[in-house]
Amino acid sequence: MRTISGEAVTQAVKQLFLSACRMPERGALAAIESALEKETSAPAKEALRQLVENARIARQTGMPYCQDTGMAVVFVELGQDVRIEGNLSEAIQEGVRQAYEEGYFRKSVRDPLTGQNTGDNTPAVIHYDVVPGDKLRITAAPKGFGSENMSRIAMLKPSDGLGGIRRFILDSVRIADGSPCPPVVLGVGIGGTFELCALLAKKQLLRPIGSVNADETLARMERELQGDINALGIGAMGLGGPNYCLAVHIAKYPTHIAGLPVAVNFQCHAARHGSVTL
Repeated sequence: MRTISGEAVTQAVKQLFLSACRMPERGALAAIESALEKETSAPAKEALRQLVENARIARQTGMPYCQDTGMAVVFVELGQDVRIEGNLSEAIQEGVRQAYEEGYFRKSVRDPLTGQNTGDNTPAVIHYDVVPGDKLRITAAPKGFGSENMSRIAMLKPSDGLGGIRRFILDSVRIADGSPCPPVVLGVGIGGTFELCALLAKKQLLRPIGSVNADETLARMERELQGDINALGIGAMGLGGPNYCLAVHIAKYPTHIAGLPVAVNFQCHAARHGSVTL
């Protein structure tokens, strides 16, 4: 049984958010640079150029890549042979609090009814998985709400099948249009229950851009959907062209015979996240 101090967790979380809020995920930036080279729409090409330039400035100055430094989402894989010294959830929240204070990041979290700001961007949303081993893996994913607000969930009928799933995803993109600050990554969850398919979709946003799904059927769906989405011509920042979607990442889970839950979680071009293993 390994023991990890709460302070070690706090410091790890703080560093993850300080880093993630300041720079886009490397794979996302590489995909944007690739899109810039092949962009056909002049306005979209200029938007992509500005995104690349913005990343350069953020890297040089240490300033946030985007003014919306998001709501803190944390994924925790807790080894069953790990003991945390102190309260794990409180240690994570403290790490988020310190990151947003020390980084001078925007405090965006408020009471949903009164509108009262919490003042330090907590509480974070924390998802736990207990896994074999004696390690603790933490993933920080600051989630901006320009993209989060465009996300959708549907309880389709089993008879809707693959065609219904595809229609729902494409309709979600049409509704979102340029609002989620494209080019985007789409996380898609299929199956499970109402809440699980949404969590599946969000976890798919953590996959490296360019990675191939181990499930051949899902891999084919991802390729085809990305092509269909980009063929809509919405383009980067909604300015036209073939570079609206950098990747579609899909996960599935067995579901009840009477249902077909599907969730689409939009991620903006920043695709910010980072992980550490303690």
